[in-house]
Amino acid sequence: MTATYTFDVFSSLDGFGAHIGDWGGYWGKQGPELLDRRLASYSEKQRMVFGATTFRANVDMLSSGIVESAALDPWVTRMRSLPATVVSTTVREPLDWPDATIVSGDAVAVVARLKEESEVPLRSHGSLAMNRALLAAGLVDRVQVTLFPVITGRTGAAPIFQGAEDFDLELLESRTLDGHTQELVYRPVPHRPE
Repeated sequence: MTATYTFDVFSSLDGFGAHIGDWGGYWGKQGPELLDRRLASYSEKQRMVFGATTFRANVDMLSSGIVESAALDPWVTRMRSLPATVVSTTVREPLDWPDATIVSGDAVAVVARLKEESEVPLRSHGSLAMNRALLAAGLVDRVQVTLFPVITGRTGAAPIFQGAEDFDLELLESRTLDGHTQELVYRPVPHRPE
């Protein structure tokens, strides 16, 4: 039995994972249901998997001074406390992350091995390029998209699925949070022309 791998990502309606505008975190659309749902998702036993770019961004954002303040949302604090695997040939120790391990090598090979060996589910939040490669290799079991009600045509950054393979998506779960944000969980299936 292999561990389930979830690609967890935040998105604007037009498919961007970030912005360069003045929207603020969560595009200014966070609410108590979203934050409670995120905490519940990260309270389960699991292992985080990060690529180098996302790991560095998280370490910068979650520097020790910030972590000890009350400014962090509880789900982010919980994510940081989970065991993590960082797939990278460039990240070096010491790591400013409580339980992180660097594994050098091709992400597809590393995650395939993790799926076989892990006793807990695997989750990656962000790490877009790595997760596009894992999707193409058939290693992503679930795509969890938290869709914020914004269009970031001028300020959108980090197109989530740009350059990805084609997939049909089987809807597994859906919920509306705070009356406007959608959480959608899909099983990706490579698209095969008929």
